[in-house]
Amino acid sequence: MLTTPLTTLLGIRVPIVQGGMQWVGFPPLVAAVSEAGGLGILTALTQPSPEALRTAIRETQKLTSKPFGVNITLLPTINPPDYAGFARAAVQEGVKIFETAGNNPGPLINFFKSEGCIVIHKCTTIRHAKSAQRMGVDILSIDGFECAGDPGVDDIGGLVLLARAAQELEIPYIASGGIADGRGLATALALGCAGVNMGTRFMCTVESTIHQNIKDTIVSSSEVDTTHIFRTLNNTARVYKNAVAKKVVELERRPGGAKFEDLRELVSGARGKVVYDIGDKDYGIWSAGVTVGLIKDIPTCAELISRMEREAEEIIEGLGKLKAGHPSLNCRHRVIKHEI
Repeated sequence: MLTTPLTTLLGIRVPIVQGGMQWVGFPPLVAAVSEAGGLGILTALTQPSPEALRTAIRETQKLTSKPFGVNITLLPTINPPDYAGFARAAVQEGVKIFETAGNNPGPLINFFKSEGCIVIHKCTTIRHAKSAQRMGVDILSIDGFECAGDPGVDDIGGLVLLARAAQELEIPYIASGGIADGRGLATALALGCAGVNMGTRFMCTVESTIHQNIKDTIVSSSEVDTTHIFRTLNNTARVYKNAVAKKVVELERRPGGAKFEDLRELVSGARGKVVYDIGDKDYGIWSAGVTVGLIKDIPTCAELISRMEREAEEIIEGLGKLKAGHPSLNCRHRVIKHEI
């Protein structure tokens, strides 16, 4: 069993968190992840109101007695959602674990900590991670360049970013972006992570409520089937490379560029939700990480988590045999020397 500070702190069995992706973090998936030993995360802003979030929490509580969390992402928008209302509703319903993301999370973090909650904060830079650490968060989720959604603007891949986190951070952190199998889990642990956070991989599970056509699209995709939009607006997002995303990139690259008003209709969140509802991959923008190139099946959450844990344990055990003096390593060296 892969016991880490993450599993101890959160009371879960396996150091795997289901990321809070918009229009994906619904009760059936969240409960399935938690029942399988990981940490499921409801996405607050997937719900239309704090009262609707209460209902979603109660539905999840009926499906699992295991710990699960709620994600609240602070979005750059003219008319912000009722973040405080979502936070109060979740705490009042007994949720004790929260994933926060976005700019100026201080008030939310302070509220959750005053209520005795555990806070996981998502960051794309070491600078922001250290700032959140000073605010008193319990766990940091470090998003590398590979992640779906917002990868930041520095374009630093997880391999370096996570190693830098090991040098700089004093609290547990998890890897987000580029993780979809046991190899990724083992790599994250080797880089100093206490666990991993997966979004795209959990989209493609039996319990995920998105349309089967989108799951099939993910399975048939390769690692080059995502793209960045909003690069010229300094608000980069990694999404699936469909007809709409290509049009957005085309508009951004035209002479003089594009303003958000030029793109608003194309990138409407409502259109993205319809993608998941009707299964038309080209209807709107939808988030996807480069892990689409690693996903080859649609397992249950229990099958996925069990497989990842088993693969990671086998890899870690195999790496132990690389130590000098191990019989299997010496035998391999003799064979190689003889062949040469």
